[in-house]
Formats: sequence, structure tokens, C-alpha cells
Amino acid sequence: MRDGVVLAEPTFEHGLKHAAGILPMIDSLCREHGVGPKDLAELYVSIGPGSFTGLRIGVTLAKTMSLTTGVKIVAVPTVAVLAANAPADAANVIIVLDAKRDQIFTAAFEKNVGSALADRDALVRQGGPYIEREPAHLDSLTAMLARLPRPVHLLGEGIPYHDKFIPKDDAGVIVTSSDLWRAKAGVVANIGMVMAARGEFADADRLVPLYIRKSEAEEKWEEKNATK
Repeated sequence: MRDGVVLAEPTFEHGLKHAAGILPMIDSLCREHGVGPKDLAELYVSIGPGSFTGLRIGVTLAKTMSLTTGVKIVAVPTVAVLAANAPADAANVIIVLDAKRDQIFTAAFEKNVGSALADRDALVRQGGPYIEREPAHLDSLTAMLARLPRPVHLLGEGIPYHDKFIPKDDAGVIVTSSDLWRAKAGVVANIGMVMAARGEFADADRLVPLYIRKSEAEEKWEEKNATK
């Protein structure tokens, strides 16, 4: 992004190649647009929740770049990025990201119908014309659906894993098109730009992913050692 305009937005195909491909992708983008490492002023990273491995890769890269080049980091909430994908007619939105064990990483958004967030910057930061009703947390889709009014749109890559919890006889529960389920780098950039303008930068030394809960490996380790 330069002067508020997204210049390029390459994407990864599905698959575990992010660790090997992310640096060459950034290098290619910088060379294509005549940018050197010291020219980078701000770096916007989708902070989570999401895939543990994916978050570690993204945050570790951001921290490393900041500590070596001085680029400033903005930690952008992933749920706000996803909410920006919601259809224009969606009154309520539930983010659905698989957390395994019949749980989801989720958040709830509702259409802004008041004037409190009427300016463009506020709308962009909230993920489009939506305000956050429930922040990112661990929950079940069943519990979320019980709390949210109808109609409600479901959005996120966890939907196929939780299809059994989607009531087929409730016309008020609307599953969005799968092409809306992935976060977009351009949206991360737009929200990050607004946050940066407000001085909401992260400390590279202290920055950690928003995991919401401990990884399965950590939970097993704690369970094993608790019995000793």
C-alpha cells in the first residue's frame, strides 16, 4: 500500500507453504514497486484468532522485520477483517473459525444503523459498516446462534467443520458464499492504515498472536505434568 492505495494483493493457495513462500513474496512485491527494506514505514499483520501455525508465522515475520528495519507494526483484529466480507444486506454476522472439539473462534457483528460510527475511518476499523457486538472469543456455534437475532449470516472457513450445528429448518440462519470466507490482505491494509493514523502501534518485543486459547500441545503438556 502506498498513500492509502493498495498496489498489489497476491494470495496463497490453500496448503502449508506459507513459511517457505512469504519472504519471497514480500521480496518480489518490494522489487516490483522499487521499495527497499528501509523504505517500509508500516506493517499490518492479522493478529488472530486463527490457525496457530499461520499466526506464528505471520507474527514472527512482523516482529523480525520490525526489529531489523524499524518498520512500525499494527496488529489488526482478524475478525474485523473477515466482517468486512459480509454481504451488504447482512444485519447480523457470526464469524466461524474452527477451533476443534466442536468449538469455534468467533465474534459477532451487527449492522451500524446509528450515527456513532458514521465516518469512514470508524467504519473501516470496525470491518465495514458493522459494529462489534461480541469480541473475539472461544464458543460453540450452537450457543452463538442461540444469542444472535435473525436474520444472521455465517462467515468463515470453519463453516464446513460445523455444518452439523447449522439448523437446516431455520431460514434466518444464512450461510454466506464460500468465496467470502477468507480474510483479504487489502482489508488488513485498510483497517491497519486507520489504526496507524490513530497511533495504535504494537510493541515488537511484546507482540504475541491472539490465540484465544492454548494450543493442543500446551494443554496436553499441562495435563500430563499436573498428574505428577
